[in-house]
Amino acid sequence: MKIRFACYQSVRLIRGGPLVKITQTKRYLEKLGVEVEYYNMWDPVEKLYDCDLVHLFSANIGVYGLARDLWRRNIKFVVNPIFFTRHSASLVRTAVRLDSFIKKVLPGSWLDYGFTRDICNWSQMILPNTKAEGNLISRGLGIPRDKIEVVPNGVSAEFLKGDPSLFQKKYGIKDFILNVGHIGPNRKNVLSLIKALARIDHPAVIIGRITPGDESEACLREAEKNNNLIIIDGLDHNSPLLASAYAACDVFVLPSKYETPGRAALEAALAGAKIIITPYGGTKEYFMDFAHYVNPYSVGSIRKGIENALEQPVKGTLKEHIKNNFLWDDIAEKTLNVYKKVLMT
Repeated sequence: MKIRFACYQSVRLIRGGPLVKITQTKRYLEKLGVEVEYYNMWDPVEKLYDCDLVHLFSANIGVYGLARDLWRRNIKFVVNPIFFTRHSASLVRTAVRLDSFIKKVLPGSWLDYGFTRDICNWSQMILPNTKAEGNLISRGLGIPRDKIEVVPNGVSAEFLKGDPSLFQKKYGIKDFILNVGHIGPNRKNVLSLIKALARIDHPAVIIGRITPGDESEACLREAEKNNNLIIIDGLDHNSPLLASAYAACDVFVLPSKYETPGRAALEAALAGAKIIITPYGGTKEYFMDFAHYVNPYSVGSIRKGIENALEQPVKGTLKEHIKNNFLWDDIAEKTLNVYKKVLMT
């Protein structure tokens, strides 16, 4: 079986969750004997489509032209839409209807939901990360449910093996509060986290690539006021120091506006950390009753959630739950089963 992976061009620049998902899915599918190649826009067309199936990661304007061409050429493809919003399904549905009307009245005008709807309609199967995402795609975008099959996000077993001493030796702290992600994007809500940490007398670390802009500048200004807080401008995903940070921390906090479901939280949980996370975006499907959930729109809720977690032991058997359900080996198997189903039709 030969599969072609494709995504929006900037995925290598932005990095983060989608890039990890792409590279890890490829790695573990290849262990199962699947031939996986990345889409290269400069290859001849004959080579681009020399495969059994194309797997798109994202369903937005960045892959729209490619998805439309696949559809027109009757080339089968599946899509991980990476789609979520706090807006209700009914509001999304209204926006989709508005998009259809606008395109008729003002050709060339689009709403983002229209891109996602078309790509999902053209695909053979849609692979959301959570049931919540799948429900939103079905109810909001009007996609038939029989085209939707949830394939969870995964986590590498390598995060079971992090050596906490590496981080402790370099920074001189342990059992700290940790956040890993991006500093700057509003959805990640790092500014609210920093404000919550200002009222907690406990060592804290934020590891995040800094995206230039007003939000990141505000984050750095607030962080300078807190002597307990260390900002580290990003670490590579395969860095031993990142795995060490997860292993050395006590509490991991991801108070985003929403997550689907928060790869860094999965990694931290596998390393044994207590998890504080947003309830929005399908996170409860992964962390169940093992995590502390906080209101991302309330600095007070984030602060209280951290304080409560610091005083409590790890909830239940979160580490074993993640290990038993979300390792990349299992995710690759589920993905391969979807490919087989599509190619049989």
